Amino acid sequence: MKKIGFLSFGHWTDHPQSGTRSASDVLLQSIDLAVAAEEVGADGAYFRVHHFANQLASPFPLLAAVGARTSRIEIGTGVIDMRYENPLYMAEDAGSADLISGERLQLGISRGSPEQVIDGYRYFGYAPREGQDHADRAREHTATFLKVLEGDGFAEPNPRPMFPNPPGLLRVEPHSPGLRDRIWWGAGTRATAEWTARQGMHLMSSTLLTEDTGVPFHQLQAEQLEIFRKAWADAGHSRPGRTSVSRSIFPIVSDLDRAYFGAQGGGSDQVGMIDGGKARFGKTYAAEPEQLIAELAADEAIAAADTLLLTIPNQLGVDYCAHVLETIVRDIAPELGWR
Repeated sequence: MKKIGFLSFGHWTDHPQSGTRSASDVLLQSIDLAVAAEEVGADGAYFRVHHFANQLASPFPLLAAVGARTSRIEIGTGVIDMRYENPLYMAEDAGSADLISGERLQLGISRGSPEQVIDGYRYFGYAPREGQDHADRAREHTATFLKVLEGDGFAEPNPRPMFPNPPGLLRVEPHSPGLRDRIWWGAGTRATAEWTARQGMHLMSSTLLTEDTGVPFHQLQAEQLEIFRKAWADAGHSRPGRTSVSRSIFPIVSDLDRAYFGAQGGGSDQVGMIDGGKARFGKTYAAEPEQLIAELAADEAIAAADTLLLTIPNQLGVDYCAHVLETIVRDIAPELGWR
């Protein structure tokens, strides 16, 4: 069995052919798509976070709204850039959204990805200190966030508070007791996957890896997942560690599917440069069901992961994206043993 969810980047463009022409459009349609995903039998609704762009940014109001409108699916991010975050405020927002959803949040976080602006986190007031780089700052924020989610008191209470305090040091509220165990790290390398396991975070692996050894993307990613699982076992965590991979998958079952994605099938991995280093990008899967099933069966990383996130073309609208999800859940997943 494999959990299947969608991952939306939340693009909007003020263009007549875009189904999302404003921030309002993409936010409201994101909620509707999560509801539709639950109705067609998918397991998760995940949202990318990008700053200074016509894309989804502040995730917690959206996650809370999705949580209020759904009852079963997991709700998450893929991923929140921790360079931009105040970890205590984030813990309050995350706790609130998790409690509204009935404790269904699965929060993906990371050090971030290439940005729309130069050092955008500095505009948010989070410049690295002397001797740090931006990745150090992200991991520092992460360590504080994870510690606060444990729920221990740390703040000295006012001896003359406005309202009575419980005894001892205080924590941020609201606190959601199980949320610490549902934090994921977006890892782009095998070394980061090992670090992620040591921190007790689940592994979220995307459609690109920021390293390249010359082997196909899915094999390199499968190796990353295996390294994570070994490190998780070595760390002695008392709960199971989870892994997810993202893929662009489009079954061609109608003329509209063929018009949109018929030319994208049969491709291969791509190798490029990100942040000055070599990166390997996974291919898009687009084919008629029989061929698609055969191609997906050969993807070693999908086979190894317990969760598959489908990157959806949100600008094509809720109905079309729900159609893609339903086709995969109903027609593709059972043939591959995922259902």
